[in-house]
Amino acid sequence: QVRLVESGGGSVQPGGSLRLSCAVSGSIFRIRTVDWYRQTPGKERELVAAIPLGTTTSYADSVKGRFTISRDNDKNTVYLQMNSLEPEDTAVYYCNVGLSSMRNYWGQGTQVTVSS
Repeated sequence: QVRLVESGGGSVQPGGSLRLSCAVSGSIFRIRTVDWYRQTPGKERELVAAIPLGTTTSYADSVKGRFTISRDNDKNTVYLQMNSLEPEDTAVYYCNVGLSSMRNYWGQGTQVTVSS
């Protein structure tokens, strides 16, 4: 059974950095696409970064220049490197990974809190 386990969240001060990981297990299929979402109570879910095809990357304007999305197919893991974090980045972050089986799977979410 395919399972996605997220890790790397936590609490940091403004200007700090975190790297979120999303590890895929239980699948023989390679990672094809990646999406990182975040959600805060009172706000709708926001797509912050994506690998929609090949090595192409895209970012929300709010995180562009600060966040970097990547994947490591050898480790079956995707990452979201977050630098220069701001209080507005506080949210629960979710990975969504599409495999070459053409099925998508969600991570359980990890909390990121940015405050002084």
